[in-house]
Amino acid sequence: MNNNKTYRIHFLILLIVLLLCFLVNICLGSISIPLGNVIEGLFGTLENETWQIIIKDFRLPKAITAILVGSGLGISGLLMQTLFRNPLAGPFVLGISSGASLGVAIIILGSGLFGGVFATYLISKWSIVIAASLGSFLVLLAVLAVSSKVRDTMAILIIGLMFGSITAAVVSVLSYFSTAEQLQQYIFWGFGSLSNLSWNELSLFFGLYILGLFLAVFSIKNLNSLLLGDNYAKSLGLSLKRSRLVIILATSLIAGTITAFAGPIAFIGLAIPHLTRQIFRTSNHRILLPAVLLFGAIVMLVCDSIAQLPSSDYVLPINAITALVGAPVVIWLLVRQRKMMF
Repeated sequence: MNNNKTYRIHFLILLIVLLLCFLVNICLGSISIPLGNVIEGLFGTLENETWQIIIKDFRLPKAITAILVGSGLGISGLLMQTLFRNPLAGPFVLGISSGASLGVAIIILGSGLFGGVFATYLISKWSIVIAASLGSFLVLLAVLAVSSKVRDTMAILIIGLMFGSITAAVVSVLSYFSTAEQLQQYIFWGFGSLSNLSWNELSLFFGLYILGLFLAVFSIKNLNSLLLGDNYAKSLGLSLKRSRLVIILATSLIAGTITAFAGPIAFIGLAIPHLTRQIFRTSNHRILLPAVLLFGAIVMLVCDSIAQLPSSDYVLPINAITALVGAPVVIWLLVRQRKMMF
């Protein structure tokens, strides 16, 4: 009973912090907007039309994107760490990010093969999203096909890493024959970005995210069973093959969608589950999954606020900020706790 009360307090604190981080994130940018005006702009109409456009068309979609990306990567990391019972597993261990990167590399780095005029029409925002989605989807199909033939869960992890190595090798070959301009464009995509999503794109992003989240919630009972080992899970009547496929599909759907729309964003998926376990001190996924969702969203909003360099025209790569801010925190927590809870 005391634990339940503690969890409720933790969740209440996380919700309040999430709301504050959300509002602060919208306030910050090259043009600072007071908090009162931000609230008024969200629920009404400001007299300053420029501020109204900035809030509704630019900063609000970006803040929502940060919430979806942070929570989605955190949940994907949690699913993979539980499935493989490996604290170093993250959302991209199955090669999903590598597949998306290969799709984008073919569009950007291989565009020169199609001729200058055709390449101009080929490279667009939607073509990059579609290419990343197809790349991650093809890798997903390959992993699902292999997982249906392999009984050992660790073998799937190794196979996923091998798919990642293969796609990375193809990207390296494409990079070798690319121009400096093409390489720069591909590198900028690899930095990750939470901005420039329209409401239509965000709606599609949200729909795919919800589908993946539904599969993750559906797998909560199975995830708790897998923590106790495959043999115990089988004794409970759990179908390991089916559960494994659903978990892999949920992770791939969430992580693949995030990579397609926001680029490959590191650290969050690996670290957020560990940070959440240190706070909630439980392995129960009924508690961990919503906690990881909230905590991942908070951390992503904080990192995005730092990346914007408030009152500056510069925006730092979000990938760099997630690692620079988060990695020292994880190291400090693990040194302080002296062991990793799993």
